[in-house]
Amino acid sequence: MADLLALLDGLSPLSGGVNALLVLLSLITSWMTSAFGIGGSALLIMSMAQVMPPAAVIPVHGMVQLGANGSRFGLTWRDVDYRRLAAIVPGILIGAAMASWLLIRLPSGMLELIIASFMIFMCWGPSLPSRAVGMGGSLVMGALTTFLSSFVGAAGSIVAAYLKHISPERLVRVATFSAVMSLQHLSKAFIFGFAGFVFFDWLWLMAAMIGVGFVGTWAGLKVLRKVSNNNFDFVMKILLTLLSIRLLWVAFEKLVLI
Repeated sequence: MADLLALLDGLSPLSGGVNALLVLLSLITSWMTSAFGIGGSALLIMSMAQVMPPAAVIPVHGMVQLGANGSRFGLTWRDVDYRRLAAIVPGILIGAAMASWLLIRLPSGMLELIIASFMIFMCWGPSLPSRAVGMGGSLVMGALTTFLSSFVGAAGSIVAAYLKHISPERLVRVATFSAVMSLQHLSKAFIFGFAGFVFFDWLWLMAAMIGVGFVGTWAGLKVLRKVSNNNFDFVMKILLTLLSIRLLWVAFEKLVLI
């Protein structure tokens, strides 16, 4: 028991109990995102924000999500809409470049407000015009969400809400989402590495969270393959709406304090 506690203590600058909780959350949230297409990443980053230094939350979360989405992509690569992905990749590069060099940004509360409002519109508003879900719209979405995710870490919800409009097939959407998010989180390694963040201090915790996340991803995909497209759409809408309400509350708190 003492050896286990010592091992957990050595995973990161946090205590062993907190490290164990984060590893468990990685398992649960990876399963959640794989089974229902959304929700796990936002739940994980909200939990990490409660126990980790603010400067470490987004970069560590990004690397853990790179592992989770990368493993999901590896298990679903045959279902990816590669034509759509090819249109999104230039946007990801543009968004990453903007995030690397931009010195002035909107107040964080305003960013959360924009994300939440967009997600609610995508879930409950009218269908997007064909131009918005075309290749040009996909490029813009890739740039916008990559940029936003470098500051608030929750822009994956916008990607999921947008991809809801490109295909009725749940596996295509989850697989394409995984590919897009893998590339977005990979860009964070360069963005925060360039900014001087020391990933080594968190390396073992990230490795443990990625390892158990693979198990959660594998189990979640078993659930995904059994649910119908209609049930998947319903659950995704509910989860996105709940996340939007949470983001609106966070935005309200931050904007009031400004």
